[in-house]
Amino acid sequence: MATVMRFRPLLLLFLFCPLFLSHLGEPDLFGIGICMAEDESLPVAKLRGDAKAEWDTELLYFKEETVSIAARHEQPISQAPSNVYVITDKDIRQSGAPDLPTVLRRIPGLEVMQVTGADFNVSMRGDNQLNANKLLVMVGSRSIYVDVQGNLYWKAIPVTLPEIKRIEVQKGPASVLYGFNAFDGIINIITKSPEEIKGATAQFGGGAYGTISSAAVYANSYKKLGFRLSYGHDQNQQWRSGGTPAYRDNKFNVQTEYALGGDSKLSFSGGLVHLNRFDGFVVDAAVQTGVPDFGYAHAGYERPNFFIRGFWNGYGINGPITTNPSLAPFLRFTDPNFNPVTMLRGNTYNLEAQQGIEIGTTTRFTAGINFRHNTLSANFIDRFRTEDRLGLYLQGEWKPSHMFQIVGGVRYDLDTFIDPTISPRGSLLFSPFLNHTFRATVAVGYRPPTLADTCRDTLGIVTLPPPIPSPPPTNARGSGGLGPEKIVSYELEYQGWYVQHRLRVRAALFYNHISDLITASGLSPTQAGGVADVHGGETGLEFLATKWLSGFGNFAYQEIGQTLTGTSQRAGPRFKYNAGLRAQWENGLKGASLGGPHRQPPDGLAHGPI
Repeated sequence: MATVMRFRPLLLLFLFCPLFLSHLGEPDLFGIGICMAEDESLPVAKLRGDAKAEWDTELLYFKEETVSIAARHEQPISQAPSNVYVITDKDIRQSGAPDLPTVLRRIPGLEVMQVTGADFNVSMRGDNQLNANKLLVMVGSRSIYVDVQGNLYWKAIPVTLPEIKRIEVQKGPASVLYGFNAFDGIINIITKSPEEIKGATAQFGGGAYGTISSAAVYANSYKKLGFRLSYGHDQNQQWRSGGTPAYRDNKFNVQTEYALGGDSKLSFSGGLVHLNRFDGFVVDAAVQTGVPDFGYAHAGYERPNFFIRGFWNGYGINGPITTNPSLAPFLRFTDPNFNPVTMLRGNTYNLEAQQGIEIGTTTRFTAGINFRHNTLSANFIDRFRTEDRLGLYLQGEWKPSHMFQIVGGVRYDLDTFIDPTISPRGSLLFSPFLNHTFRATVAVGYRPPTLADTCRDTLGIVTLPPPIPSPPPTNARGSGGLGPEKIVSYELEYQGWYVQHRLRVRAALFYNHISDLITASGLSPTQAGGVADVHGGETGLEFLATKWLSGFGNFAYQEIGQTLTGTSQRAGPRFKYNAGLRAQWENGLKGASLGGPHRQPPDGLAHGPI
């Protein structure tokens, strides 16, 4: 079989470069993403058989998405027991976005805050802050959340944009099925199989501040074996110093699949992300914390209603801690031996299995177990440390009629450093008419203290100008008495299809109660005494105007009431809206995708992009 070759060169400025027009003096951001002249190896005119029929169908009406994130098995999005939003590979390709956080900005209720050219903070529904750490992110069902430190490097996610098939985003706690860290919600990045991206694909983009986003992918198959190889390179300069690199990485990934009988398969994937520039993390007193690197390996066996998977994530940091310039003359951080350079190595080993049981056409049970072992070796903790986590979960789904569906589940988690936690979720779905669904959900989630919170051993050294005597160094130690952070969430949602499935309308109301947040008291972690209550609503629509023109629009509103103070305070824009249009013709030419988010911060002041 001849190798299929696809090349997606997006010519500088007009053909590949996303153009953003920003009114930084106003509390809004208007963006124009341009993605044109895309040459595919299989243009629409050459599609045959089922592929051509599917294309023609998509031009007539919207297809309802099939998702797996909310119940851990595939189902129509309208039957999901939680609020789910989907971004497709077409959305990504035609957005002109250079990185994943920029792609996610269009989702109502999701906040993306970029602090430097390398450092992003992403959260759900008003739970944002520097070093946001309440969102679980997975690539191909493998967690990439850094357990040992409780953070995520958004630009260093180990996948290139052309490899992504779709992104499923669940808003609201997902601890019932995914355990710790699925606090605000969860993002699962689903990649294309070797068959779906068969051939060679090259993508290149660039822009201001020395921005380069590039990827090369090759996939093929031989009999029952399929494989995918990819390489990515991304870089950009600092905002405050345009000639200084802020971020530079090289990504290498490999995925293999071997088809067995009975719709079962074996899979293996592995890769590494090497960074030599990273301008972050920005926290209250520090603006740089070292340059990270990542490696992973993932293996699994799947068949209908059953899977068993295991993965290893490796994580290292090397580099000095740089104090905020306004504090640098007076404050610096070192390890107990007065060494300011971070030397850290962490590992996560995870094993999980799940079994689904269907009873007739009305009932389904899902049961699962996972074990995780974390290790951390660093000069900023007291000694080599380990952590073990064990989780058991059970979920039941009952659909006595086409109008009603009840979903309930509970998870029991054990952790080395905290008491056991129980995370329930209950959902009631009501469909009084075809294509119209109402849903009510109550869920509880937890996030435990990290090894860095529990075992920290750091010196804070204050130097005062003479003749004022400087105080002795302050030793910041972790606390073994920290409990888990907690969220209780309530949500109502409506989904409806109109105009012969050419228009979808969605609306949601939510209330989140957040407590027991872990924050810094001086230099040491402690449990914050206050609470935050976040409530608001989201609404949006997607429409197919003609065979060649589609669009979307959404609006989000939220209020934050809290007794939290300092860096534990929750934050997010009060209003946010997005709108976009997409044109696509049968000759394969993609028109401009126009749109942009508008955000009003809580204090009403003018800010740049959030």
